[in-house]
Amino acid sequence: MPYVYDDTNIFARILRGEIPNKTVLETEHTLAFADIAPKAPVHVLVIPKGPYVTYDHFCAEASAAEIVDFARTVAEVVKRSGAEAHSGGKGFRAITNAGEHGVQEVPHFHMHILAGRPIGRMISLD
Repeated sequence: MPYVYDDTNIFARILRGEIPNKTVLETEHTLAFADIAPKAPVHVLVIPKGPYVTYDHFCAEASAAEIVDFARTVAEVVKRSGAEAHSGGKGFRAITNAGEHGVQEVPHFHMHILAGRPIGRMISLD
């Protein structure tokens, strides 16, 4: 099934400069910005600049340069937040949702980086 990108979504509008954002980091292929309704002291959204709907869509169709740029941007956002677990930080959560069952609200692939407090378990491990 082909992915259908809706270029009227809020992240597409942010990328076009129609809606302002609080940029944390911008690269050739990626934009990271503060969430307008943060769920933790650090809540950054990282989005590719290309028209990708979900993580699997991005992984299947993005160029190698886009994928590497996105991954390195996530790493830099985590570093700048002070959440790097391997260097003494307390850690972070990276979340991406896909589709209706994944509770995706904006149909543009994005990753949430949350840090600065315990987030809690997502599901019971019973």
